[in-house]
Amino acid sequence: MDNWQSPIASGISWYQASVGDRATYPPLDGSKSVDVAIIGGGYTGLQAAYTLAKAGTSVVLIEAAHFGDGASGRNGGQLGTGQRSWPEEIEEKLGFERSKALFDMAEGAKRYLMDFASAHGIDMEYVPGQLNVAHKRGYERYYQANAAIAAERYGYAHVTFMGAEETAERVGTTDYHCGVRDMGTGHIHPLKLLIGLARVAHDAGAAIHEGTPATRITQSGGKTLIETPRGTISAARVLLATNAYIGNLEPVTGAHIMPIGSFIAATEPLDEFPQVIPGGEAVCDSRFVVRYFRKSLDNRLLFGGREVYTSSNPKDTAEAIRRQIVDTYPALKDVQITHAWGGNVGITLPRHPFVREVMPGVTSIGGYSGHGVMLSNYCGKLYADMVLGNRTELDYLRDLDIPSFPGGRRMRSPLLFLALTWFALRDRM
Repeated sequence: MDNWQSPIASGISWYQASVGDRATYPPLDGSKSVDVAIIGGGYTGLQAAYTLAKAGTSVVLIEAAHFGDGASGRNGGQLGTGQRSWPEEIEEKLGFERSKALFDMAEGAKRYLMDFASAHGIDMEYVPGQLNVAHKRGYERYYQANAAIAAERYGYAHVTFMGAEETAERVGTTDYHCGVRDMGTGHIHPLKLLIGLARVAHDAGAAIHEGTPATRITQSGGKTLIETPRGTISAARVLLATNAYIGNLEPVTGAHIMPIGSFIAATEPLDEFPQVIPGGEAVCDSRFVVRYFRKSLDNRLLFGGREVYTSSNPKDTAEAIRRQIVDTYPALKDVQITHAWGGNVGITLPRHPFVREVMPGVTSIGGYSGHGVMLSNYCGKLYADMVLGNRTELDYLRDLDIPSFPGGRRMRSPLLFLALTWFALRDRM
């Protein structure tokens, strides 16, 4: 499958090329009646399917494309810490108690992911360390405060402040002015995690199917009916785990989760450039249109960013990302780009995950806003635990106020385009 071109995302990723042949799962053929049906075969859906099947619940999961064609198999691989926003920013809006609960939940998600991969023999190529760096001068006090607040108020002692000199040394460029180094987190090969998760869910007894789009959802007689090209699924409970790829399937999710293009390029191995991220940490910066990058185990630079003008054509993607690479690392101007790919990330207006019962017995979870590698896995587990009758931390997310995007379905994309254009221009000023 290393030459498989996803029908829902552009370009062949380096992740895909690096794993070679892998297991595939047949499309659904015929109708089924189950306790729980799951639409979407990313981290959230597969983790929920595994946890439910392990507990003896009958579960079927359908994925329109191949597992890994969405963001779960094509993302930047950075775990991060806490929620999408810094805890002090959440605290300002929600108060310390709720902010601390959300932070602790995210740390639990991190531990669960690491323990899950270890317990099931999933080599997701974990590398410790993340650098969060400032692209503008004058941010020093915010980054210094972040390190102090993490330790003193949130009990997280893994973050240290970096001045300009240390930042330049650790990132390998003078393009950034300060930052924080977080050694309590790291980065992974996201597709290897996804492949392992599918295997574990299948082995636990979950019926998982690729190439099976959900074409319609209706309800009758206390059951939810999911129509597919070759059969109908009847279920007492349904999880919508499509994230950015909900399309027109269900309107409430579509109004609250917006797809935004994210693009990554991989260079040839940088054996002649040891100064680029010499410690092997992942990097993300302070731009609104975030640049995020790291090195793979074979020493490639995997460099990502969201650019509102970027085409879905892989050649155009490569050139757009090349400009950002050279802007950050001028010495890499002649380095070859071997792979370029894109896809959609699901975002919400406040950048918190969207968790809601959108129809009786139908729960939608998504909108991780670029912070989903660990949260999405954990939310799948928490959903399954909820179905099994356990009180879970999913309530922390369900209680958040996630407004819909303005403008309705027709106008929200143009409005988002204008907003991203403005923020992209502001990043350059």
